[in-house]
Amino acid sequence: MISMLPEETAPLVLIVDDDEAVRTAIGELMLSVGIEAACYGSTRELIESPLLDRSCCLILDVRMPGSSGLDLQRYLASAGIVKPIVFLTGHGDIPMSVQAMKAGAVDFLTKPVRDQTLLDAVVKGIERDAAVRQDGRIVARHAENFSTLTPRETQVMRAVASGRLNKQIAYDLGIAEITVKLHRSNAMKKMNAVSVGELIRAWEKLPVVLRESASA
Repeated sequence: MISMLPEETAPLVLIVDDDEAVRTAIGELMLSVGIEAACYGSTRELIESPLLDRSCCLILDVRMPGSSGLDLQRYLASAGIVKPIVFLTGHGDIPMSVQAMKAGAVDFLTKPVRDQTLLDAVVKGIERDAAVRQDGRIVARHAENFSTLTPRETQVMRAVASGRLNKQIAYDLGIAEITVKLHRSNAMKKMNAVSVGELIRAWEKLPVVLRESASA
């Protein structure tokens, strides 16, 4: 593995194929364009690898002895592990490709595959993973900010997000309208929202469990 980039930002591809020649060739292709790569002969080896925690794109052979690439896709989904997957197959199995794509695969390619076609799919996967992780960081930041709100600020934020006007919120909570505005302003500051629209978007980004607990 070679890369001059920090570990968390370096593009990484994890290759799983029971054919050593295939995985070596793909690994060398990735390295030739500056993408860090690691190869595994089975899905179990990958599951046990600490690299699975890294931001990465997976290249999986569909048919392998024991657990298949599709089995791994299902396992990762059940474990809540979101990873972009590019499938490779030696057989043009349309039902299998439909199943994989419906489950969120980036692409389903048939061997032998053109180098550029595979690289394009991998780049798409890396970009998708980066976007997911960035969205996760935004959600985490909103959740952390949300935890600093007082119960009343939380009530007001929820009401604002549901489209209630200040006077309606004041009536619902039995407080003065100017007090509602004060709580809304405090909530906006704590949520780093410069407008009511941003406050609403921050609310919508919060995990469902937080929004539901605020509604209780």
